Amino acid sequence: MADEPRLYRPRERTLSPSDEQKLIATLNPDQARAVTFGDAPLLVIAGAGTGKTRTLIHRVARLVERGIAPERILLLTFTRRAAADMLSRAEQLAGSAGARVHGGTFHSVGHRLLRQFGTSAGLPADFTIMDQGDSADLMHLSRAALGLSKTAKRFPKKETLQWLYSRHVNTELPLDELLHRDTPQFLEYECQITSLFADYTLRKQERNLVDYDDLLLFWAMMMEASAELQQRIAGLYEHVLVDEYQDTNLLQARILRGMCSKHGRLTVVGDDAQSIYSFRGAHFRNILDFPRQYPGTTLITLQQNYRSTQPILALSNIVISRAEERFTKDLFSTREGGEKPWLVTAKDEAQQTRFVVDRVLQLHESGVALADMAVLFRAGYMSADLEIELANRNVPFEKWGGLKFLEAAHVKDVLAFLRVSENPRDEVSWYRILMLMPGIGDTTARDMMTTMQERAWDPDAFTHLIPPPKAREAHRSLAALLRQLRGLTNRDGDTAGAKVASDIAAVRSIYDSILTAKYENADVRLADLDQLRTIAAGYPSRTNFLAALALDPPSNTQDLSGGSESENDALILSTVHSAKGKEWKAVFVIWAVDGWFPASRSIEDPDELEEERRLMYVALTRAKDELAVIYPMNAYSSRRSADYTFDQLSRFLDRGVRTTMQRVVIEEPGEEMPVLPLSAPVLDLRALMRGRFSK
Repeated sequence: MADEPRLYRPRERTLSPSDEQKLIATLNPDQARAVTFGDAPLLVIAGAGTGKTRTLIHRVARLVERGIAPERILLLTFTRRAAADMLSRAEQLAGSAGARVHGGTFHSVGHRLLRQFGTSAGLPADFTIMDQGDSADLMHLSRAALGLSKTAKRFPKKETLQWLYSRHVNTELPLDELLHRDTPQFLEYECQITSLFADYTLRKQERNLVDYDDLLLFWAMMMEASAELQQRIAGLYEHVLVDEYQDTNLLQARILRGMCSKHGRLTVVGDDAQSIYSFRGAHFRNILDFPRQYPGTTLITLQQNYRSTQPILALSNIVISRAEERFTKDLFSTREGGEKPWLVTAKDEAQQTRFVVDRVLQLHESGVALADMAVLFRAGYMSADLEIELANRNVPFEKWGGLKFLEAAHVKDVLAFLRVSENPRDEVSWYRILMLMPGIGDTTARDMMTTMQERAWDPDAFTHLIPPPKAREAHRSLAALLRQLRGLTNRDGDTAGAKVASDIAAVRSIYDSILTAKYENADVRLADLDQLRTIAAGYPSRTNFLAALALDPPSNTQDLSGGSESENDALILSTVHSAKGKEWKAVFVIWAVDGWFPASRSIEDPDELEEERRLMYVALTRAKDELAVIYPMNAYSSRRSADYTFDQLSRFLDRGVRTTMQRVVIEEPGEEMPVLPLSAPVLDLRALMRGRFSK
């Protein structure tokens, strides 16, 4: 193993706050009005590219300048990176006092409050957070314990059960309604699923586990069920500010009502036209109904776009103007020039692919970096043909989505060792560890966990278990490792962070050989663990490290360490959902076909169809300089079928919308067949045909 990482402590920053004139000098009138607004409820409808983040940060700085104690300001966002960026920029504006502003994701703030106040509500402070995969694994254990995995007909998989449970909590829809609407094939199991959820809830309690949904649900319940706790928690903050409010769900809206019920000093920023996450539980009506839920709300609309050219905005405006219900806004830009967005008609998918690749290379040769271009699509499978062609043409690309860093099996394995050391009742992590051991299968693992439960999850209970003969050596090694881990982490010492790295080094003393035997590409996986160990040294304790990973899972080790994006120049391929909040000089939207975009399953549901329209709007507004929307007229009915279908252009690009676009038809190169002249005809084809039917 390498030497222990050395911990560097940053020096104190001494930044001077900006004066008020400097603070608002660079803002447009609508932004300035939002920044300097008083203490009543404020709804800022910020169109795409209108500087909503800038406005929100300046408002935080303005509150600090007004004399509001920074620690009495709460800024809520939806990603760890967004929270860190906003708080850093607020510090630059408001001076060193800005560093004391409280902020983070809803889940991270909920976690902090549960650690602080949970003991007053019967929740031990040393709980362990489960990620989505862990929750599904615990569902599996409940299903097996209740004998539901042996039903005659197929019972829902653990992932489906976890999704149903989370959906029920976040949307507040009754289970029977969810089953009727989303998974009618499992309606007959409603009673069994209800019993399973009850067992799952009890298992979490007995094992001191908390899932993602609990972080929000417990936060809301503490304030709604106890006037004393509501007063203590809500009393921490004088002002609450929320970014991307259109993405909040009903549970988050309940939390905000509780936090601001006394003072009403709530500022929310969002865009109803970019509400595209209903599949995650986001509730479109939260932003539409905000003025009704908070009487006396002031509405400020940001319409000046700083991203796109006016022709791109003309298209985007008319697409979203067809929405059934929305806040009225008309984005405009002072950027001059730019041609109309292209509406490209392709014969089929192959021609669509050739056009995109050729145009990307043409723009790249003219000086546009590949990383400044993106190809967007409704669903991940729609880029398959394009990926093959890019690889064949040696064009580097990066596809957004896929396996996240913490979803990788080898990373979850190592973290499981740390988690059982932190919480000996963590049944999910125990199961994962035991299944790694040679000679231990599903039945043996569950029997061993039952024995440990009977011994009240005593930290030494595992040591005294009698394993199967084939597992005795592995049992001895694991027991020794767990004893070592319990003695390693020093939460109070100056070198606590380095001790977290030592934990990982100790785990790897027995795990590396398991990894090499179990997984392919061992070198790559071992390098991941090297990076994980280095990163762990930056955290003050094992508890903090595990909580940080669970609350906002990184997509890779670079994201985890706060590193910059990859320096390699590569074309971006992305679903529209993953592209939200990003921008590129040139954007290609492929498969603008009814049944593809909008998706076929949404066409019969008015609410889903409206969300698809907003999704199209998000795709169009990612472009800064150039935008091309491609429509293949024909497609195979399936990948293996020889049957073509004749496709219809996306209904979102109606005749009125098309007046804002430049129609482009792709010229197919081909050789003309030469006409060979003869001195005299040798055959009369017409005469032969006439003779066929003559008497």
